[in-house]
Amino acid sequence: MYTYQHEHRVRYRECDPMGVVYHTHYLDYFEAARTEALRDLGVRYRDLERNGIIMPVVSATVDYKQSAEYDDVVIVEAQFPEMPEVRVPIDYVVRRAETDTLLATGHTDLCFMNAERRRPVRIPEPVREAFLPHLPASS
Repeated sequence: MYTYQHEHRVRYRECDPMGVVYHTHYLDYFEAARTEALRDLGVRYRDLERNGIIMPVVSATVDYKQSAEYDDVVIVEAQFPEMPEVRVPIDYVVRRAETDTLLATGHTDLCFMNAERRRPVRIPEPVREAFLPHLPASS
């Protein structure tokens, strides 16, 4: 499993009138964590797109446990449990940094897709190579 931790301070604009993070922002947190995880591996979305590959989200779930609030620092852990092939499964754990309180868990599935044809494709070789030191290749 490859795991990356992304730190985020909750901004005022992310909160509802009760002072807690509005539920859809967790999907934004997931996106930031996975983007930075790929960047940490040397894979930038921008480079993929320039090479004709996009990665749309094909499914997403969030299970809310406790509320994050304005000015909390949250740690969003993105976990890649297996070598991506066509789909890219990612699990997430969100915790309050100060207390290690579990706030949410989630999962997304992304897909490598040819941008022009809008058809799924197998993992691009540079992405596979970036993951190889961290995840065993599928047989």
